[in-house]
Amino acid sequence: MGVQGEARYRQVAADLREAITTGRYGSGGRLPAEGDLALRYGVSRGTVRQALAVLRADGMVTSRRGTRRVVLGAARTQSFAELLSFTRWARSIGEEPGGRTVTVEPAPGDPGECAQLGLEPGSSVYRVLRLRTLSRVPVMIERTVYPERIGALVRGFPIDAVSHTEPLEELGVLFTDADHTIDQWPADAEDARLLGCPPGTSLLRERRRTTDPTGVPVEWSQDRYLPGTVAFTVHNSVATTALSRRRG
Repeated sequence: MGVQGEARYRQVAADLREAITTGRYGSGGRLPAEGDLALRYGVSRGTVRQALAVLRADGMVTSRRGTRRVVLGAARTQSFAELLSFTRWARSIGEEPGGRTVTVEPAPGDPGECAQLGLEPGSSVYRVLRLRTLSRVPVMIERTVYPERIGALVRGFPIDAVSHTEPLEELGVLFTDADHTIDQWPADAEDARLLGCPPGTSLLRERRRTTDPTGVPVEWSQDRYLPGTVAFTVHNSVATTALSRRRG
């Protein structure tokens, strides 16, 4: 499937997701048949099936083919590991994750970076810039700042390593707690070049500070997603609060 077809099924999934979350079909209701949806959106039945597969991975509809999908009404929540790791999240929804390291640069940390990492002003850090893909389609730019001891490990990873989190865990770097801040951010020239979007495009930005079991910061990261590629859902109650990421 080309990039245009890839984007089309995302658009169909996004529209159906909005209809489900706003209660248009009701919990336990049924979506229109695949043929009817194909006519409505002017796409092939295969494109509709791809869109429904995204909703199924989110736990929003049933998975049976050949029948009208039943709306379950709630997005699938994710484990901490899936939310922290782009690679694990992508695999959990049946996508092929990809990564390409653009730069790994040692440098003195700026005041904001050092504060987030609990370091003395001017301490050495590593800045890592990566392009992330889903099924070979660029969707996100990952900018991560690591303390020097961790960044030196990352510098040794292959340029096309699919995951940095998994090999770091194997080397004893543990990720156990994270704070997330989500907002919008205009694409700069580098974002635009790597993601293939116009400069100034409003990207979805997730900033994340992650610590190890002792509370020591191990990364300060910001991920910038193309619009329409992912969405974040928060469920909270007096008992618990859960954040999940899903395809947009």
